[in-house]
Amino acid sequence: MERQLTTSPVPAESGEIWLVMDSRSIGGIENHVFILADELRRHGLNAVVVLMADYGSSPNINRMKRLNLPYRLCQNTQDFLRQLKAHPPLLLHSHGYKAGIICRLLGRWYGCKVVSTFHSGDLGRGRVRLYSLIDLATAFLGRRIAVSRAIARRLPPPVTVIANFVSLPPRAAVQPEPAFRVGFVGRLSHEKGPDLFCSLAALHPRAEFHVYGDGPMRSALEADYLGHVEFHGFCADMSEVWPQIDLLCITSRAEGLPLAALEAMANGIPVCSFAIGGLGDLITHGDNGWLLPAGDLNAMSQALHEWQQLPTAEYRRRQQCARETIRQHYTPETALPQIIAVYQRTLGPQASRLHG
Repeated sequence: MERQLTTSPVPAESGEIWLVMDSRSIGGIENHVFILADELRRHGLNAVVVLMADYGSSPNINRMKRLNLPYRLCQNTQDFLRQLKAHPPLLLHSHGYKAGIICRLLGRWYGCKVVSTFHSGDLGRGRVRLYSLIDLATAFLGRRIAVSRAIARRLPPPVTVIANFVSLPPRAAVQPEPAFRVGFVGRLSHEKGPDLFCSLAALHPRAEFHVYGDGPMRSALEADYLGHVEFHGFCADMSEVWPQIDLLCITSRAEGLPLAALEAMANGIPVCSFAIGGLGDLITHGDNGWLLPAGDLNAMSQALHEWQQLPTAEYRRRQQCARETIRQHYTPETALPQIIAVYQRTLGPQASRLHG
């Protein structure tokens, strides 16, 4: 049975927590919100995913239906305001710059408590950069969570740093022997550095290079790297992809803490990455992956050579270390108590309504 909420009045006593985002597709923020909503509901909190605008056919709707998550789909910002006034939630928790700006401004105007999670390590360019700067300028209007220490340093204190998190699969998805399949998972846009990833392919003919994702750079990259890199497009179900990857490469120019890195390591896949954003806290060089100076393709190329020459025992050890890192530090069991504590501090005397 579909659980999309109707537009009938919802009393303020319902204690809803709105997880608000403006989204056209599924990416790191969307996956984070879905995991968070599911885990909050498991802990007895009335979490509802709210999409601020209807962009037509969206994989997000299908994903929420599969997860049996309640959601509100607003037509536009005006409709979001109408629903906010008609169904006042206990708390707004925004994700992404547009949702953050609007939730904090409306929250201040209508007296609604707001928590904002800041995910992006990239200020962007053009209009995106303008929105990002407004996002930072209005950050003081709500309680602040950052997914990495690097992002927290850009925000007005106090800031609570809570890393992204993933559920640990029952078993690793990897093969005991490497097939030298190198993967890129993410949006094909400048800040994610897919061009840097593809440029490595010609230097490593023994390895297979696979790109999972879509975006504005795809056509140009396919034209430039035909025969060197295989492009798979957007993948709605990554559980089918992880068994096809032996090493995840992150060549981003800026990052927060990418969910792809956490999911890969949860599946026993080591990560080779530039030292940006929260990746410096996640990866221990030579243990659960490779951590290299930002933008240093020569160092990353050397790391790929090292990976291809690892003895089988060392290869398996790094797989196990990657998975153990997630088990100890990046699961819902670690993050949820911290997030709920932020909610409680934000709500003050109303915190008792979190659990109905």
